[in-house]
Amino acid sequence: MSLNKPVRRIAIVGTGLIGASWAALYLARGFDVIATDPAPNAEANLRHYVDTAWEELAILGLAPDASRDRLGFTLNMKEAVSAADFIQENGPERRDFKIKLFADIDDVAPIDSIIASSSSGLTMSVMQSACKNPERCVIGHPFNPPHVIPLVEIVGGAKTSPQAIQQALSFYISIGKKPIHLRKEVAGHVANRLQSALYREVVHLIEQGVVDVADADTAVCWGPGLRWGVMGPSLLFHLGGGQDGIRHFMEHLSGPVAAVWKDLGTITEFSPALKQTIIEGALQEAGNRSIEQLEQERNEVLLGLLDLRAKQTNPVLATKKIAKAR
Repeated sequence: MSLNKPVRRIAIVGTGLIGASWAALYLARGFDVIATDPAPNAEANLRHYVDTAWEELAILGLAPDASRDRLGFTLNMKEAVSAADFIQENGPERRDFKIKLFADIDDVAPIDSIIASSSSGLTMSVMQSACKNPERCVIGHPFNPPHVIPLVEIVGGAKTSPQAIQQALSFYISIGKKPIHLRKEVAGHVANRLQSALYREVVHLIEQGVVDVADADTAVCWGPGLRWGVMGPSLLFHLGGGQDGIRHFMEHLSGPVAAVWKDLGTITEFSPALKQTIIEGALQEAGNRSIEQLEQERNEVLLGLLDLRAKQTNPVLATKKIAKAR
C-alpha cells in the first residue's frame, strides 16, 4: 500500500484547543479542512478560534489559496474522514476511547491516507492495537499552539510502517513545520519530557524556599529560555566550549555539570500546600491580565522570534511575508 499521495483534504477529529489550532494552520496552508466534534457549540467555537488565529497566521504567511471558507464541519465522524487525504486526531486522552476511535477511523478512512494523532500521553502501539490497517497510524504530536510553534514529534507504533513515518515527516516539512523522528516510544515523547524535567527542578526550588514563583519564571524566560529560542542546549554548550567547542566542554566542563545533577530535586508529587503556593504565585504574576491577554502577549513575542529566525535562514522570503501581512 502506497501512502505517497497528494494531500488536498484534511480531516480534524476533535476540535478542542489543539484541534482548532491545527485546523487554522491547515486552512492557512491552503487545504480543504473538514472538522468533527460531538461537543456542544463545537463548530461555533472552532470558527471563532480560526478567526482569532488568522491574523497571526497572516503574519507567518498565508498560502495563495488560503481561505477560512474552506473549513467544513460535520457531527458525523465517519463522514469527515471518509474522503480525507490526511487525518489529524485530537480526541480525549483515554486509552479505551482512543483505541475505539482509531479503529473507527481506520474502518472508513481511505486506505492510503495517514492517520496522525496529536496524543501526548498514549503510545501509538496502544492506539493502533484494534486497527485493521495499523501500518498507516503515527503520532504527529505538536507543541501548543500548533499554528504558531513549528515543532512536531513523529513516532510510530509497533505496527507502523517506515513508509508512514517518512511520509508524515515529508508532509509536515512541506507545510513549514519542524518535525523530529523519535526512534522509540516513550511516555510524553521528547519535548514534554524536557519541559517536565525543568519544571520538576523549578517546583523543587520553590518548595525549598530558594525562589518564589515569579523569580523562577524570570530565571527561565530571561536567562536560558532566551538562548533556547535560538539554539538547543548541546549546540549552546558547543559555543560554551570556546574555540575547541563541544570537545573542550566535554573534557573540562561536563564534570561540574554532572556534579550539579547529584543535587537536583527528586520531588515526585505536589503537596496541597505546594499547589496553593504555585497557584497564588502564578496569579500574582499574571496580575489583572486575562488568559486571552497572556496568550496574545506570548504569541506576539513568538511571532517576532519566528520572523527573526526566518530572516536568518531566508531574509528575502521573511521580508516579503511581513510586507504582505501588513
